[in-house]
Amino acid sequence: MDLYVNHPVMALGSPDWISTDLKLAGAPAASNDTHVLVLVRVQPQTALIRVRLFQDHGENIAADSSFTTVFDGSLYLADRRFVIGDVMGESRFIKYIGGPQRWRVRVAVDDSKGHACAADVILGAEG
Repeated sequence: MDLYVNHPVMALGSPDWISTDLKLAGAPAASNDTHVLVLVRVQPQTALIRVRLFQDHGENIAADSSFTTVFDGSLYLADRRFVIGDVMGESRFIKYIGGPQRWRVRVAVDDSKGHACAADVILGAEG
């Protein structure tokens, strides 16, 4: 999917509001139990972010080999929906993924220094 963002930080995870205490603090990504923030440093509303979303059912799907992994962890998705959008919640893509409520999420970007314009997101069921 291609996504215009209204803010230079992309948010991934639950469709719930993002906790205000979740901060990047200079890192390329930050997370809590339900969300991942990924620094994508783009000009809001002028450039598309290319995001590829994969569901790994044990096939060991990998991100683009030229990308850098900025997050590899676990997220709790109570209603089994996964959202990709900007941190303001104005640009959002919502996908019902079914399955369990806890997912392993891997996020890789084409520029981990903060000027990314592409991301691979890989979801795999946990436990």
